[in-house]
Amino acid sequence: MAVVVMKFGGTSVANIERIANVARHVKREVAAGNKVAVVVSAMAGTTNQLVDWVNEVSPRYDAREYDAIVASGEQITAGLLALTLQTAGLKARSWQGWQIPVETDKAHGAARIAKIDGGRLRERIDQGEVAVVTGFQGIEPEDARIATLGRGGSDTSAVAVAVAIGADVCDIYTDVDGVYTTDPRIVPEARRIPRISYEEMLEMASLGSKVLQTRSVELAMVYGMRLRVLSSFADPESLPAVEVGKLEHIGTTVCSEEDIVETQVVSGIAYAKDEAKVTILKLDDKPGVAARIFGPLAQSAINVDMIVQNITPDGAHTDLTFTVQAAELPRALEVIESIKKDLGNFEVRSSKGVVKVSIIGIGMRSHAGVAAQMFKTLSDKGINILAISTSEIKVSVLIDADYAELAVRALHETYGLDAQADPV
Repeated sequence: MAVVVMKFGGTSVANIERIANVARHVKREVAAGNKVAVVVSAMAGTTNQLVDWVNEVSPRYDAREYDAIVASGEQITAGLLALTLQTAGLKARSWQGWQIPVETDKAHGAARIAKIDGGRLRERIDQGEVAVVTGFQGIEPEDARIATLGRGGSDTSAVAVAVAIGADVCDIYTDVDGVYTTDPRIVPEARRIPRISYEEMLEMASLGSKVLQTRSVELAMVYGMRLRVLSSFADPESLPAVEVGKLEHIGTTVCSEEDIVETQVVSGIAYAKDEAKVTILKLDDKPGVAARIFGPLAQSAINVDMIVQNITPDGAHTDLTFTVQAAELPRALEVIESIKKDLGNFEVRSSKGVVKVSIIGIGMRSHAGVAAQMFKTLSDKGINILAISTSEIKVSVLIDADYAELAVRALHETYGLDAQADPV
């Protein structure tokens, strides 16, 4: 008998027919004797509609009321699924975030989970009841207000619930049957990855892969919670029920690096289109200049990613290029303009026509020349690199958006990730 948390995203619960299909997945696990908690998102499009209504009523809205409104989508889904399970003959009830409770901090709209007491939930699950939990939401205990975890927060809710009730596995059901070496829409030869380490999945999630939310992977890694990515559109009867110790034969399992017997140098290629580039020209080259730029950006909660600095030929000035999320570009430019009087005259240029392409793989730790191979591949295709950033298991480059698909296809082939190729 296993304790299983099953999470279903918006496309998986988009209408009553799909909710009935979700119920069949749940029934499969219950029929096998497993104890089940289900975490659900709002029906596809619901949260966007709620956000649009909020902005229509009050563009400068109270974040606490925003949370009260947008959290209602998950409540509808949870209630409908609980009713569907009851109709199918299963014991089930819906749980809202405040009923568990899922306690959060005060950052409404992007709250972080502070604590979950899974005692009541586990007690009811042990009694044979299916717990249907609203994802994306919790409660800020000091003011007793609903707080939401940010877009994609249902993944984080699922992992947190799994940790709180001591689950054996957290299954994330989505519209794909696993994590792929890259986007199959760009590279039809992309392969499903049977196992991927937490570190690799964290990099892929943060670098543009939309399969899992970054914070959910962080949480799973901290607590060693195994994740599986599965397709909710597969025939429920065709998938085996969870058995402890037998989790790897379907979907993609996200697990510890030690559980991966064979590793490739590069496991996947990710890309992110929501990047913007800012270049500051002719800054005085003296100590403290960079801090006086990036300090105010940090205070404004603007995340800076890639940074490149070049000394001008005269040796007295420097040019500084960095990237931010495209949505943050207007605010970033406002911050830079506000500090201009303190740093003297300089020129600012910006562009949204850029894409970040990344190679990721734990095998890079023990192999030299991986980055050089990437740069040569891009050079051979006539693709200019605008910026570079690296970590122990990834190399990211910034390129013109027009070359994004060409770069992804070329790198996927270079590192032997095509379905018919021998892995590097």
